[in-house]
Amino acid sequence: MNRLRATLRFPFGRQALAALLYGLIAFPLALIGFVLTLVGLLVGGVLSVTTLGLWLIAVTVRGALALGRLQRALARRLLGLEIEDPARREGAGILGWRRALLADRSGWRAVACALVTPFTAVFAYAALVIGYVYGVLLTLHPLLKHWNYNTERASDGTERRVSLEFFGFQVDSWPRWLIPVALGLLLLGTASWLLRYGLGPHRALLTVLLGPDAAERRIRALEETRAQAVDDAAATLRRIERDLHDGTQARLVGLAMHLTMIRELIGTGASPKELLAVVDTARGNATQAIADLRHLVKGIHPPVLDQGLDTALATLAADSALPVGVDTDIASRPSPAVESIAYFCAAELLANATKHSGASGATVTVTARDGLLRLSVRDDGRGGAVIGAGSGLTGLLTRARTVDGTLTCDSPPGGPTVVTVELPY
Repeated sequence: MNRLRATLRFPFGRQALAALLYGLIAFPLALIGFVLTLVGLLVGGVLSVTTLGLWLIAVTVRGALALGRLQRALARRLLGLEIEDPARREGAGILGWRRALLADRSGWRAVACALVTPFTAVFAYAALVIGYVYGVLLTLHPLLKHWNYNTERASDGTERRVSLEFFGFQVDSWPRWLIPVALGLLLLGTASWLLRYGLGPHRALLTVLLGPDAAERRIRALEETRAQAVDDAAATLRRIERDLHDGTQARLVGLAMHLTMIRELIGTGASPKELLAVVDTARGNATQAIADLRHLVKGIHPPVLDQGLDTALATLAADSALPVGVDTDIASRPSPAVESIAYFCAAELLANATKHSGASGATVTVTARDGLLRLSVRDDGRGGAVIGAGSGLTGLLTRARTVDGTLTCDSPPGGPTVVTVELPY
């Protein structure tokens, strides 16, 4: 019943009205863009033997780009369809501007979009007319019966008005008015559904032609990954410098001072008890400095990884505060870089499960075969983890993307949480 009410309300909801407005605008806008673009290309092609023709074609491409920008804005505001802006080529000077436009792939894709959109926008326009226009006219037939009629020519040549007919019945009386009213309500009830499916081809066309193509997306992903990797490396170097300066360096300085004190005590003939006290303090500083260095090196590259990822994960599970089960199936050993990323992802995910999820246990599953390492960490906590919500998953996604990997998170409220990392190698 609730679903039925939602279906009946939806045609008159905010989203449905926004889609209705878009359907009203899209087809006329597509027709105007089609005519202007086609005329510009045809005239420019005819005049292409002259410089004027090239300028006209360049202006047409520029107009198609502007039209595409307007269509992206309308789709984003009225349909909630996010389409990334494609990369633009820039040229120095007016001749460079023309050359850049004529060689711009995104510009010619915008031209293709302007030439094709009328044939996709017409589906939305037809759905709008059928669902909303005819729905309103049929629903209000008892009020509009004087206008809802057909003209019929009699045998003597005269014309007369005939009421609407359904299956041979004229709806000119009260009981028969229920037929158009029921049909009109049915059309209004399904109008948003018809419009949504009518907009499907148009949405797909805009996404394909007005957004960046696969090569541009790949370049953008590589640029973002490179920038994130550089920032991550810089942050790691700052952390190492800070740890060395605040921890290990201070302890080594203390060790040097205590060795100097020991030498002075020996020179002054101090008692063995005083010497042993200073030696114990110096030894404690040396031991702690070694522990700090080991911890620092482990944060860069865990030595246990030299024995294989399965052994490293088993050690990580043993050191975890949660009961952790490990299941590994590694047919071929990945590269050291991929192993390191998988290890640090597992460590971060187990730390998140311990600190934030309230889980009583976790399971780590790893498979590596056919050039793909798949790491899955599952915990039975409260769930609700989201990438980008401060859970550290964004950093892991960035780390995985440095080797073209992916990270997905399935964490419904109430749990369980399953985070899967896939790393090609």
